[in-house]
Amino acid sequence: MNIETIRNYCLAKKGTTEGFPFGEDILVFKVMGKTVACIWLENPEWITLKCEPEYAIELREHHPGIEGAYHFNKRHWNQVSLRGDISDLLILQLIDHSYEEVIKKFNRKTRNEYENIA
Repeated sequence: MNIETIRNYCLAKKGTTEGFPFGEDILVFKVMGKTVACIWLENPEWITLKCEPEYAIELREHHPGIEGAYHFNKRHWNQVSLRGDISDLLILQLIDHSYEEVIKKFNRKTRNEYENIA
């Protein structure tokens, strides 16, 4: 899967923006200011995604192309290979899962703002 496909998929999600808060080589997708996904443009073979902790372990056990995310809390973040044994469908499902993990933790104010986005 290529970066442009991922970029378009992420930006199509409600309330999602992109930016470079960690430097010009790390593309970050956020929903309502909370990180959903990161791609290191210097090494675009990996995407970092938020994940429910038990599911993260299960994914790592079953897919060699999924491991604890470098420079992130490995309990909640996976890095997923874009060039390995991970199907495009699973990558998109994991982006969806990351997005859902982020929005389910919104406080009431952020949730109301999110729900009011057209």
